[in-house]
Amino acid sequence: MIAAAANVAGLSSVCDNINHLIDLVNLLVISQGQPTRRRGHVASQARREGARDARRTLCTSSVAGARSNEAWRSKLTPSEGVLQCRSMSDQVIRVGFVGAGKNTRLHHLPKLKAQPGVELVTVANRSRESSERVAKEFGVARVAADWREVVDAPDVNAVCIGTWPYMHAEITIAALERGKHVLCEARMAMNAAEGRRMLEASRRAPNLVAQLVPAPHTLEVDSTLSSLLADGYAGQVLAVELQAAQGRFVEPEAPLHWRQDVSLSGHNILNMGIWYEAMMRWLGTARRVTTMAKIAVPRRRDDSGAWHDVRVPDHVDILAEYRSGAVGHLRFSAITALGPANEAWIFGSEGTIRLEADARRLSGGRRGDKELREIPIPAEKRIGWRVEEEFVNAIRGREKIARTGFEDGVRYMEFTDAVTKSAGSGQAVDVLDL
Repeated sequence: MIAAAANVAGLSSVCDNINHLIDLVNLLVISQGQPTRRRGHVASQARREGARDARRTLCTSSVAGARSNEAWRSKLTPSEGVLQCRSMSDQVIRVGFVGAGKNTRLHHLPKLKAQPGVELVTVANRSRESSERVAKEFGVARVAADWREVVDAPDVNAVCIGTWPYMHAEITIAALERGKHVLCEARMAMNAAEGRRMLEASRRAPNLVAQLVPAPHTLEVDSTLSSLLADGYAGQVLAVELQAAQGRFVEPEAPLHWRQDVSLSGHNILNMGIWYEAMMRWLGTARRVTTMAKIAVPRRRDDSGAWHDVRVPDHVDILAEYRSGAVGHLRFSAITALGPANEAWIFGSEGTIRLEADARRLSGGRRGDKELREIPIPAEKRIGWRVEEEFVNAIRGREKIARTGFEDGVRYMEFTDAVTKSAGSGQAVDVLDL
């Protein structure tokens, strides 16, 4: 039997809207033979426990796995104490936003708004003023005082997290515990331990969609490159070279950027995580890494003028041993001004493939060829960015998350942790797998 006074708040976040909540409360009243009324906010711990209990004992349907044309009526079976949740295939998806930085304004806000049956309900940015500007620009219904108000809101059933990494784990776990679908910005977390906590929270809520914003720079070539390797174009992959530069000259007087602040970015280094995520799609995961790193300016001032030690490298060279047996040399740098463009080379026993990332172009050659030739990428395989569409479709049960699930997020965070440990110790470090 359900203790209504403890669980109404949790149930509110399982269901899709206020009217549905009222129906549930009425059902609880009938099943228990006693009136139940609860208004306002419930203490955070009670709300977490209610959401957890609701998922464990009430929700037996999987939203992500529901058929796209199926909608189930909510019904309570008193003898079983089980509530079956309706598929959201025909329901309005109401999104709350925590953080509204560049990527959220460029992609998530306008592109979620453009999806049919999606409403932008509330936003909490770093200040009320910036929240109000975002709400006005994108037609968000209201401004929230802080992120807790967003994840607690009973009329929000999906949360888009666009903060810096230091908040990702806390907000993601809280949102999942309250029955909200989650779209979280990359980088996944501060470190692998946080990433694993996020993954475990998502596994406790299999009826909810948990998605990370994917590495975007190779999306148009991933399908073709993966197919080439799977079909044996390169034969056995032996070695990989990657040059990923954000090349510029060092600016010693520039203020501390959040990506250089370990308290905000954690173990994430430059664009290393998103590149490794992309390479996992073609090559699988690394088994061991050895790293050398360079911090060009050891101390910087923040915007207030306070000095900080810089602990995030400006340049890393990584030797990686892949589980497939291939070896890799991966370079990530913010100080290689006028250096070569971003590119990856894959050398195999029977062929070579070159990826020019900025041009989104592939070229290759096989045994007997004298030079590389461009490899055509069919238009239908240049899939590109469809993050918000995929998120909405997954909630509606029309597809499963491919780019990117929390499992792959943990894998790239484990790589990030290993690189950080190796840079600090000067020793080879194993990369943990799931």
